Amino acid sequence: MKLCRVTHAAFEQPRFGSIVGSTVQVFEAGVSLEAVPTSQSSRTLSLEEVKLVAPVMPSKIVCVGRNYREHAAELGNKMPEEPLLFLKAPSSVIGDGDTIELPRQSERVEHEGELGVVIGNRARHISANENPLSYVLGYTCVNDVTARDLQRKDVQFTRAKSFDTFCPVGPVIVRDINPLDAQVVTRLNGDIKQRASTSTMAFSIPFLIRYIAAIMTLYPGDLIATGTPAGVSPMKHGDVVEIEIEGIGVLRNNVN
Repeated sequence: MKLCRVTHAAFEQPRFGSIVGSTVQVFEAGVSLEAVPTSQSSRTLSLEEVKLVAPVMPSKIVCVGRNYREHAAELGNKMPEEPLLFLKAPSSVIGDGDTIELPRQSERVEHEGELGVVIGNRARHISANENPLSYVLGYTCVNDVTARDLQRKDVQFTRAKSFDTFCPVGPVIVRDINPLDAQVVTRLNGDIKQRASTSTMAFSIPFLIRYIAAIMTLYPGDLIATGTPAGVSPMKHGDVVEIEIEGIGVLRNNVN
């Protein structure tokens, strides 16, 4: 199932739905992510009639730093003994086809292609006999855009990660992929900059979900950005950046 979120002239606000071929089946209770797994479609629309927007608007975005050893090495950082977590402002979310805006405060803004985990059920203190993946609605592409010069200057990551438009997400949420062995590829103007399998993560996705849920309650729609492989590079005005994850699709954004 390819879950999406769309706008249409008939809707007062974006609605959730499922892409089937060249159509979108819009869910009857489509404004609530919690209702998505069991909702029945109320109408079918052509993809040409709607605009795909970011497939989720999370209450929080939990990011994992240095989760690929080669990426930590390229930035001259040591690998952490436990997951290095930070938060990214939800207001930074944009969708496929939207524009990443380079802020005047930074002279070096870089792409970071990542597998995104979308939470489907409230998760808090997951027990040892539970599978953390059972709390997942699905998976999506994320670009954890980063003002690298500000990150180094500030030490903590909030400003560098949270400018408006700094979290492209999409184009869809997919439920039936293997998140433990998925290829993550980032292209800048058609050139491959990043390529790695999620199997090479230092901390696996089940481990991350359990670890995070022991610290903060995860709610339906919350997004975990699971870390970026080596190969990050700066973006400039006029660039096109693409994050592709097998089984999900391509998240494409212009840079301005």
